[in-house]
Amino acid sequence: MSEPDSVSPAKRSPASRYRHALVLLTARDLRVRYSTSALGYLWSILDPLVMAGIYWFVFSVVFDRDGRIGEQPYIVFLLVALLPWMWFTGAVSDSTRAFLKDAKLVRSTSIPRTIWVNRIVASKGIEFAAALPVLAVFAIVNNAGVGVEALYFPLAMVIQAALTIGVGMLVAPLVVFFRDLERATKLALRFLFYASPIVYGTSDLPEQLHFWAAFNPLSGIFSLYRAAFFPGQLDLFLVGVSAAMSLLFLAVGLIVFRRCERAVLKEL
Repeated sequence: MSEPDSVSPAKRSPASRYRHALVLLTARDLRVRYSTSALGYLWSILDPLVMAGIYWFVFSVVFDRDGRIGEQPYIVFLLVALLPWMWFTGAVSDSTRAFLKDAKLVRSTSIPRTIWVNRIVASKGIEFAAALPVLAVFAIVNNAGVGVEALYFPLAMVIQAALTIGVGMLVAPLVVFFRDLERATKLALRFLFYASPIVYGTSDLPEQLHFWAAFNPLSGIFSLYRAAFFPGQLDLFLVGVSAAMSLLFLAVGLIVFRRCERAVLKEL
């Protein structure tokens, strides 16, 4: 009797073929990214570590604002938001080239074209997961306690994946028609970094801005991540709005993607 893995591609279900192709493309992305790099995996953690070090130095040393921005230990407070931010911004930024980079494969494949966005989100998500041990080391060294709220981590990842896929589905086809959108997306991400509770917490904002901060879907997502080490950062209102907006982005992204798909193939 043959093994399940020996089933020919033609006999697989469409969902099975999609999953198989997604695994292959995601693995290819990771191999290409690190095969020519001497440091390999370390590059996935060096960027957030350097950024966290800079902001820790600025806010904890230069301006001596320990305890007045975020929570202590501040380096853990920073990293627990910076790592998922790197996943989000990396995936959205790369999605602007999702079709243009592999135009020949996009035209020739019969697999649903959503895979060209999903494999980017998946590979960046794997990098995020691979960097979590570094966060754990910093938490241990700085005596940051972990509470039962750490169980919210998978929920935060699911909501973030939905949001990231939705935004990726929006920008990927539109960039094919409007090339300037690629640079506009990078500018928007730069603005979003400072508009998101990364170097600060939502509770650090003026009271009149708390309500409006909820409509940044990353606010609730970072609230869930931070709750693992800082239970006081959990805000269920933020989480609820973030979940609703992430699902909305996912739905709108899929609609735009489907409507633009044929025109994209003609344009490539």
